[in-house]
Amino acid sequence: MRVLGIDPGLARTGWGVIDKDERNGRLRVSESGCLVTEAETGLTERLNQLSEELDGLLRRVRPDEVAIEELYFSKASRTAASVGHARGVILLTLSKSSLQVYEYNPRRIKIALTGYGSADKSQMQRMTQTLLNLPTLPKPDDVADALAVALCHIHTAPLARSTARSAGGRP
Repeated sequence: MRVLGIDPGLARTGWGVIDKDERNGRLRVSESGCLVTEAETGLTERLNQLSEELDGLLRRVRPDEVAIEELYFSKASRTAASVGHARGVILLTLSKSSLQVYEYNPRRIKIALTGYGSADKSQMQRMTQTLLNLPTLPKPDDVADALAVALCHIHTAPLARSTARSAGGRP
């Protein structure tokens, strides 16, 4: 199984691809990076660029499933609005790909990786590094967050799928 994790943002959208070997359960980071848009560029242009680059990424890495972080509401409303714009474009682009998309809120991601819903960023990065057997902490933060979203999905999706099947619905 190949999972693409996405940490949405307007300036930088982090992404990470994790492959899970179904025979032995081993996890391997295939590749990761950031989709970057420049602040000097207009909003619509940046959103279009984000969509085009994500579409190209999807065609290149060919994930089986996609996991994306839900919008986290903070006191910085301007930041939340720009992330909301980017997240909307990302979801629209993903919907055109016919891939199954799973959404996870930050607390659920933290619980899935550390067992503690209020884990701080350094705890999350260390746990991501450990679970993926990486030689160094994943950087930058956007990539680390995207890998954490993918890990959360890998650890929690089997239960979501089995529950959905038994209830006759989709996850």
